[in-house]
Amino acid sequence: MTGVILTAKHHDGFCLWPSSHTEHSVKNSPWRNGKGDVVRELSEACREAGLKMGLYLSPWDRHEPTHGDSPKYNEHYINQLTELLSQYVPLFEVWWDGACGEGPNGKKQVYDWEAYKKVVRKLQPKAVIFSDVGDVRWVGNEDGYADETNWSTFSPGKFQPGQVNPNQTQGNEDGDRWAPAECDVSIRPGWSYHASQDSQVKSLDQLWEIYLGSVGRNGNLLLNVPADRRGRIHENDTARLREFRREIDRVFGKNLAKGGNVSADSFRGNDPNYGPQNVVDHRKSSYWATDDEVKTGTLTLSLPRPVRIGYILAAEHIPLGQRVSRFEVDVLVDGKWVLAGKGTTIGYKRILPIEPVTTDKVRLRIVESKACPVIESIGLFPPRRQS
Repeated sequence: MTGVILTAKHHDGFCLWPSSHTEHSVKNSPWRNGKGDVVRELSEACREAGLKMGLYLSPWDRHEPTHGDSPKYNEHYINQLTELLSQYVPLFEVWWDGACGEGPNGKKQVYDWEAYKKVVRKLQPKAVIFSDVGDVRWVGNEDGYADETNWSTFSPGKFQPGQVNPNQTQGNEDGDRWAPAECDVSIRPGWSYHASQDSQVKSLDQLWEIYLGSVGRNGNLLLNVPADRRGRIHENDTARLREFRREIDRVFGKNLAKGGNVSADSFRGNDPNYGPQNVVDHRKSSYWATDDEVKTGTLTLSLPRPVRIGYILAAEHIPLGQRVSRFEVDVLVDGKWVLAGKGTTIGYKRILPIEPVTTDKVRLRIVESKACPVIESIGLFPPRRQS
């Protein structure tokens, strides 16, 4: 995991920092004798641990009496957003949940999203915004899975945050803006801590499938881990997270393609700067590319010795956009090419599970692409369990 997002205020309106714009906050809690600030403590811990930090600030506030009086509440929300974005470490993400529009007085709240966005751009210009009106889109479910086809381009249309947009899960091949999918899911059945769920932490197999269905499908995984009543991560959750980390390292820690020789049916201008060997040089700045008018291509990886593989990874060079819309992978078995798997989009990372096979040659075929393919890396990895 590379970052932590804290729910600084949820729909109940209680603030985990001493907000000067409401009495409904930690300043009126017995915790730390009313002098505590959860956001500050976490920001300091993230700095110490080298983790990025993000903040969730619910637009819907069931406690704030001005919610439903649109101008007054928008001013209140902007004040709280300004507090959070001004006082703490540089943020990598600002998270806006789907928001109910009805306040305690029965009036419908109209959120001023554009004004909110201006505050983020001014105070945290390097932060991305999670929202259908922002930079990162919700994937359309809370199960942690992206679709088999997952474009980072997206057209929100007339949908508003909180509504299910049919384009959210797959994105749009010709979307009008760049908004990659974030896949949110909880490590437990619920989002908040309940002692009755201590024995219901997701299994390693469940987390593994979620990882393949999110990170492995060009998505970002947001795994919710609720703090218990001590303010700590429960021992069962901690043990599972460590087990999950060990399994990721065991399977994906060593790229079996390392040391292999890569050839291609063509590459841009026969210039080695765009040559096939770039896909195994482990540099994010290099890639294989065909000439502009060539939208298909084949990369063949020859290994110094046979290896047993269960996962194949492919990645596009995302600074030049997402292009591939269909690909296939073959492996050489007993001197014959055999189709091992196929997919649609690749994006920044595509992990393709295949039936475990022993081979010394693998072939990636780009069957369809919106423009000339630009492939940054290829990886080969062992099965989870040797068979």
